[in-house]
Amino acid sequence: MMLPALILLAAISIIPFLYMIWMSFNTVSLFGGVSFQWAGLANWVQMFTDPDVKSSWLISLIYFVATVGVEMILGIAIALLLYEITWGKNIALSLIIIPMFIAPVIVGLLGRFMLDPTYGLYSWLFKSTHIYTHPILGEQVSAFVSVVLMDVWEWTPLITLITLAGLVSMSQEVLEAAKVDGASYLARLRHVIFPLTTSVIVVALLIRAMDAIRYFDVIWLSTAGGPADSTKIIPLRLYDEAFRFFHLGYAAAIGLGMLAFSIIVANLFLAALKRREVAG
Repeated sequence: MMLPALILLAAISIIPFLYMIWMSFNTVSLFGGVSFQWAGLANWVQMFTDPDVKSSWLISLIYFVATVGVEMILGIAIALLLYEITWGKNIALSLIIIPMFIAPVIVGLLGRFMLDPTYGLYSWLFKSTHIYTHPILGEQVSAFVSVVLMDVWEWTPLITLITLAGLVSMSQEVLEAAKVDGASYLARLRHVIFPLTTSVIVVALLIRAMDAIRYFDVIWLSTAGGPADSTKIIPLRLYDEAFRFFHLGYAAAIGLGMLAFSIIVANLFLAALKRREVAG
């Protein structure tokens, strides 16, 4: 009975995956139709020695740590604040999660328009107040900070939502007992709330981390990887190799490298979650 579903799964996922592995060991040409020329490990050796790919991986790691780190801190802080308030909680939560439902394409276009040096609102405000007078998306550091903040603005609500769900599911008896014993809010936060919600926070971290590794839309539409490749994370480098330079075999190797990195990160988080469950 499961055979039709398994065949469909193989057709849409397993077969393309195996085809991609085969491509990574070949030089793929599109002239006169698709043709393969065996290249062995050439694409893989190039991936590990290419300075441009190394630079993109470094930018990706910085981007990954910056976005996920800020989102976790802000998301948990906002969730704790929402958990404590009693009036207007649903209204506040509804307003906070709005960015999460906006398509990344719209976020990228909105960010580019708002930061445009000619008619962008934020550019005008920064220039009027003399906070920053250079083109925001035209300088390497400011462009990188901008795309990080766009990501943070859009996906912090997801962390807030998941963390708040964990807070709501906590045992109220334990919290009440801690209050009766005279524990301060910081003490309850450290010894009660965080231990009870660690598993939920790790799940939120895993979900967000997997998405941050393959992030593409916002950066492509706002900076296209510039200026001077300062925001060219590894998915954008993969796009260039595949669809600008048509190095499909090399792009396949880069894509499989991204997959391997994603699997490693996921296993690290899952191992931490399992250790937490065993300790609990």
